Amino acid sequence: MTEEIVLLHVDETHVRPYQALRTTWAEVGDQKQVPSYGHHAHVSIFGAVDVQQGDVVFHRASSANALDFLRLLKEKYSDRFIVLVLDNARIHHANMVQAFLQSKEGDTFHFIFLPPYSPHLNPIERLWKWLKDEVIANILHKDQNDIAQSIARFEQHVLQHPDGVLRRIGCAA
Repeated sequence: MTEEIVLLHVDETHVRPYQALRTTWAEVGDQKQVPSYGHHAHVSIFGAVDVQQGDVVFHRASSANALDFLRLLKEKYSDRFIVLVLDNARIHHANMVQAFLQSKEGDTFHFIFLPPYSPHLNPIERLWKWLKDEVIANILHKDQNDIAQSIARFEQHVLQHPDGVLRRIGCAA
């Protein structure tokens, strides 16, 4: 009996209201301004993308807890061996992650680490750019809840359009 494998590219990001001022159109002499309220509200998101199917898994977290995300992936792909392609962020090498991988609970995972400083090799980075372009570029969110609602709308769109995901991340056939 052969075990099915799912290959996922994973990463995490933090969506902050002040980090994405993008190029925009404005009348000559009328510079575009985006107000800021000075708070550092953010929403942390873990994500995984299947570059063959366009399937995406999102997990919003109040803090960078990778174990909750790994358990979510294990539940979603309970019938498969899960290969994760990821960067070398410290969170991916944390003692609690290593202990998880060495436990019975983590025996369905295999990590493939990308070379240092190579975000261009991880297609989910293009998904994060799309997210930030849609959710926060040139937009003022009044608070963390407002950011979360915008993210939820983006997630719903992405989950309903796997072909669009593949095109956007450069993995369409």
